[in-house]
Amino acid sequence: MSVKSDQLLIVVSVLEGRRFPKSPRLRLEVQASFDGEQLATDPVEHREQPQFSTELAWELDRRTLHQHRLQRTPIKLQCFSVDPGSKKRENVGYVVLDLRSVQEVRQDPRWYPLLSSKYTKQKPALLLGTTLEIDRGASGASGASPDRFKARKAPPRRGSASGPGLLPDGLQAKLVPDQGYHQVGPADVCSDMFVLSVTVAFGTKLEQLVPSTKKLASDGSGFFFFYSLLGNDITSEPFQNLLSPDFEPERASVRIRSSKQVLQAFLSQQPPLQVHLCCGSHSLGSTDVSLSSLAAASGDVDSKAATVEGAFVLQPPRSVKLPALPADLQPTVGVAITLRKEEGPPQPSEEKSRTAAEQRPRSLSPPPPPPHTESEAESLLEELHAERTGASDEELPAPPLHQPEGGASSISVSAPKVSIPSSAHHYCFSLDLRSLGKLRLPQPIAATLRYSYPFFGSAAPIMTNPPVELQRNMEASLPQSFCAFDFAALPHQLQDTFLRVPLEVELWHRGATSRDQLIGRASILLSHLLSSNRTRTVGSTGEQSWKQTHQDQVPVVHPQQASEKVAELSYVATLEDLGFIRTKQVVVSDSSQGKLPAGPQPPPSTRHTPEYRAALELELWKEEQEDLFDHQLRRKELRHMQALAKEWRRRDGEREALVRKKELEFSLLEEKLQKTLSELEKREKHLAEAELQTQRLQRELRAEHDLAQKELQEASRRLQRESDHRVALERDKVRLMEEERARLLQQIADGEARFKQLEKEFQIYREQQNLRPEIGLQAELNLLTLEKVELERKLESSTKSKLHYKQQWGRALKELARFKQREQENAAARLKKQQAELEAMRLRYLATEEKEAVRQDRRELDDIRNELNRLKKQEDQLGPAPSDPAPSDPAPSESAEEHLSRLLEERDTLLRTGVYSHEDRIIAELNRQIQDALRDRDL
Repeated sequence: MSVKSDQLLIVVSVLEGRRFPKSPRLRLEVQASFDGEQLATDPVEHREQPQFSTELAWELDRRTLHQHRLQRTPIKLQCFSVDPGSKKRENVGYVVLDLRSVQEVRQDPRWYPLLSSKYTKQKPALLLGTTLEIDRGASGASGASPDRFKARKAPPRRGSASGPGLLPDGLQAKLVPDQGYHQVGPADVCSDMFVLSVTVAFGTKLEQLVPSTKKLASDGSGFFFFYSLLGNDITSEPFQNLLSPDFEPERASVRIRSSKQVLQAFLSQQPPLQVHLCCGSHSLGSTDVSLSSLAAASGDVDSKAATVEGAFVLQPPRSVKLPALPADLQPTVGVAITLRKEEGPPQPSEEKSRTAAEQRPRSLSPPPPPPHTESEAESLLEELHAERTGASDEELPAPPLHQPEGGASSISVSAPKVSIPSSAHHYCFSLDLRSLGKLRLPQPIAATLRYSYPFFGSAAPIMTNPPVELQRNMEASLPQSFCAFDFAALPHQLQDTFLRVPLEVELWHRGATSRDQLIGRASILLSHLLSSNRTRTVGSTGEQSWKQTHQDQVPVVHPQQASEKVAELSYVATLEDLGFIRTKQVVVSDSSQGKLPAGPQPPPSTRHTPEYRAALELELWKEEQEDLFDHQLRRKELRHMQALAKEWRRRDGEREALVRKKELEFSLLEEKLQKTLSELEKREKHLAEAELQTQRLQRELRAEHDLAQKELQEASRRLQRESDHRVALERDKVRLMEEERARLLQQIADGEARFKQLEKEFQIYREQQNLRPEIGLQAELNLLTLEKVELERKLESSTKSKLHYKQQWGRALKELARFKQREQENAAARLKKQQAELEAMRLRYLATEEKEAVRQDRRELDDIRNELNRLKKQEDQLGPAPSDPAPSDPAPSESAEEHLSRLLEERDTLLRTGVYSHEDRIIAELNRQIQDALRDRDL
């Protein structure tokens, strides 16, 4: 019997890339990080299709893997471009892998596009493969291969599985959807049917899993227990109080088709069953229940059931540090795991589930029973038992009201007891989510709808599957979105719940490589269903029922901004009232169900007699009268129950008011306590900061002192080394100088001796030469040669001087030509200037002449004016003669007009010359005279 190792390897295969730009000077590298640990591939060439061919692996156990899957810890792969010369790294893009998609069965590699890629035009991608392998090195097997990355699942072996040596190592439970069970082992050998049940019964001291600094409250979803049975996630009914957890024990069962020994081997290979206490999406603690103990206890499973049960201690997550607790304060959960052999051959399921909204199994429980007394419940159970034992063999018990959701599952969850009053009605509610449309988001989403309504008997969420792609301003139909609920309730409870509690539908975006994102919520008012038209329907057995249908479209609003509409949901809701609950439709427990008869018995011949028919009619009339009487009794019971419910609600309101008052007092005390704790924490924080500051200063002073001491020691050693080096250099210099001095003294002595020898030889040679006659001629020849050389030098000097003077003369001629041209240009400029000055002088002279003429005219005008004034005075003194005609002055008027025209023309002429401006004195004087002339003319 092979034991499955608890140590695993998460292996990520980085195979190759595509659509990368070619860059010969760079390299590509992929770095993967998971749970704070980083692994990297070797750098490869930066080309269009880089070949990495590298496997990266992380070691962990199954419990840690399960916690990471609950927390949705990602595996992030970052691609870098590396420059080998400068060692510069630049992020090219990244890929995020979902740990939940990593399975033990090797899957084909997939192409993952780089997110936030630097190369936006090429859209590069990486070919990645993920698998979960058993760590052979950790299992301790002697025959394990040293290459731990090449683990493979062993194929199942054909033949008999009677011997332990023939059992396969890689047993797996394969679901058979149409039969409703899991197959473990070869189907031709393993044909026995077993039932594996898990029951979560109770929880104690659960508040110890929550730190004292946090409030003991949930986010509205409550607390619940969670575990995974053969890959199926099971959740218990939620409860709100950890101090006194109140929830009904639930049993989850799964049918397994296998043989005894193969099933024992399979359970031995399975990891421990982890039961988590959850709040929302967070795990507060978990415990392990070994399935190997169940396998060891299942040796006599053919005759009796094997059970592993007890109170298991819940351990907090590794990230939460809680103080050690004594044994009587440790949080525990009561779990029982039972394996029994199912009697009879496996039968296919007679009734398929009416919901296809969710393919995975979910935990179901009966709806909360209406308030009733304990005596009524006992009498009801006795009545049901009496009627069930007295029923004829021809009546087959109807299926229970609550079937497991998802036809492709073999798991069932049941509560140990159900108490339903006789006045309750059997209802069937169905919801068909038709389509989604009018999406107002810029990007498409993978839409999944999720909802739950605990009144129908289950608080587990119902989700549409698979996700559908919904694009902007388009409508998409939702496959497998029809769900039906069978439940029992009182009519007034149904109306009150439908009027008060709407059905909330959540729209989620389920990304392939990212976490699920809540897009919006839609509220379906079930009160519209109550106000719709009722139609009467007749079933196949002749039973009459009432049916109400409502079809509508509701907006899907943003989860934070209720006024913002993100999409629109179309649905059809149907409510069917099937009448009162029949006793034959209630199944209290598994043990109370009778076995089904193999087939109908042939009727006796006496049933065809008239006496029998008369007796049968009498019995039918009695049954009808009994039904009528029962109906009247139920109506009376309903009235009494309504009165009791009203009184119950009143007392419940009083209790709630008292509880709210106590909660307010406790909250005030808690606030005071929190305030005191916060002040203490602040003081402790300040003290810790001051202590850290003091320690930091001490460390800095100690470091400065050590550094100064080290610097002084280093300076002293450096000076000592320098002085020693200088002394050694000076000694070497002195030694070399002494050697050089001795060598030079020796050379001087040798040179003096040689000089004396040469001087003696030269004296002898000169005496010998003086005696020869060629000496004189040689002297004259030498003298003539020197004269010749001197003459040649003078000739050469004269030639050079002549050439130099010639060059200087040429330069002087060129300079003279430039001077002459410059003088001509200057003369032309002076001529232009003189002409301009002459023109200006001419204009000035003309202006002066004009001015003199104006002055002369003005003097004449003044003389005329004076003469006129004098004549006017004389006429005024003498008076006009009667016979003289009236004087006329056309001539003075004409002279004034001419004078004014002359002044204007003179002023304009001076201004046109450009010599004068309006600011000159002569122009100002002309303007004044013009003004005077204008005034005189007006007069």
